[in-house]
Amino acid sequence: MRKLIKIAAVSLLVLSGSIVSANENTIREAMVKSMPTMKIDSVKQSEVKGLYEVVVGANIFYVSEDGKYLIQGHLVDVVARKDLTEDKLNGTRKQAIERLGKANMIIFKPKISKYTVTIFTDIDCGYCRKLHSEIDQYLAQGITIQYLFFPRAGKGSESYDKAISVWCAADRNAALTAAKKDQKLPAKTCDNPIDKHMQLAADFDVKGTPMIISENGNVYPGYLPAKQLVEALESEKSSK
Repeated sequence: MRKLIKIAAVSLLVLSGSIVSANENTIREAMVKSMPTMKIDSVKQSEVKGLYEVVVGANIFYVSEDGKYLIQGHLVDVVARKDLTEDKLNGTRKQAIERLGKANMIIFKPKISKYTVTIFTDIDCGYCRKLHSEIDQYLAQGITIQYLFFPRAGKGSESYDKAISVWCAADRNAALTAAKKDQKLPAKTCDNPIDKHMQLAADFDVKGTPMIISENGNVYPGYLPAKQLVEALESEKSSK
C-alpha cells in the first residue's frame, strides 16, 4: 500500500511538472507571437496561482497561464507587507549591470573600496554636477562610483554629444570632471557605449538623474550626500 502511495505521489509530481512546463511553453509562444522582438530570459510560476513571472532583461512582467493577459506592475504580499517584485528587480538590475561590464563605465575608485554604486548621470543635470563636485567626499567614505550616461534630452542632443566626447577623451575621468564644471571639451567621436547606457536606463525605468544603484540592485533616486549614502549602504548590509 505504501509503495502504491509513493508511486502515486511521484506520478503526481511528474504530472504537475509537465503542466508547469506546458504552461511555460504556452506563454513563451504567445508572447513571441504578439511581441516577436521581445527576448524572454525566463518564465516561471509566481506566488499567485495561475500567474507566471516573465523576466525580460531587467524587467519583470506577470502573464496568465494561457498567455493571453499580461500585467505590468508590482506584486505585493499584503500580509507580509512586502513588495515581492521589487526584491526580484534588485537581482535583475544587478545582473544587467554585471553584463554591461566595467569596461563600459567611467569609474572613480578610492584607495580602499568598501562599497560600490552605479550612477546614471547627465552632464548638464544640476544635481549630477553637485554630486560630482563632492566626488572626493564619496571616495573618502570608501565608495567606488561607476558612472553610466543618461542624457535626458535624448539621442543627438547636446548632452548626448558631450557624453560621447567625454568617453572618447584620452582621460575620461578628467574629461567628465571638466564637463561637469561646464568647461568646453574638444568634440570627439569613437566607438562608445552611450546607447547601451541609455537602453539600460530605459530598462531600469530611469526617470531622472542622478539615479544611484547599489551593489544589491537597490535604487536611490536623486542626489544623496556621501554620509547619507554610506548610511543607506550600511543599512543594506545589516538587513541581509
